[in-house]
Amino acid sequence: MLFNLIAVVLAALSTFVVGFIWYNPKVFGTIWMQESGMTEEKAKKGNMLKIFGLTFIYSLLIAFVVPSIVIHQVGVLQAAGGNMEDEAYKAFMMVHGEMFRSFKHGALHGLICGITFVLPIIAINGLFEQKSWKYMLVTGGYWVVSLTIMGAIICGWK
Repeated sequence: MLFNLIAVVLAALSTFVVGFIWYNPKVFGTIWMQESGMTEEKAKKGNMLKIFGLTFIYSLLIAFVVPSIVIHQVGVLQAAGGNMEDEAYKAFMMVHGEMFRSFKHGALHGLICGITFVLPIIAINGLFEQKSWKYMLVTGGYWVVSLTIMGAIICGWK
């Protein structure tokens, strides 16, 4: 199976687990609060239902795209126009089958995506917003780790 909805939902939820650990005051939470200008008082005033609800929706949108990044067979199917009866797709699957469908391989592609795509986006925004490098590295690092885990879950869970 090329697309596993349960894996996609779990990958989206994994961003909460990573965030809970990453932004803990004993890890990077204190640095992030200091560098972003966030205070505990301001954080308590936020609408948590809105924040966590939209975070889940946005994480789900990201997770829906991750299979096309971490699963080679999805790319081949896309090249075949989505037609599983296409001869080129069938030939690829006969030779390669489930090759590279592992947690390790998905983690590698998630890591590469985080470093080469998401981290530069966060850095560009941070430069224009005149944020510190600490802020950019903490925020970018969160997404690099999250995408690594998302890639592992989505590619490895067949």
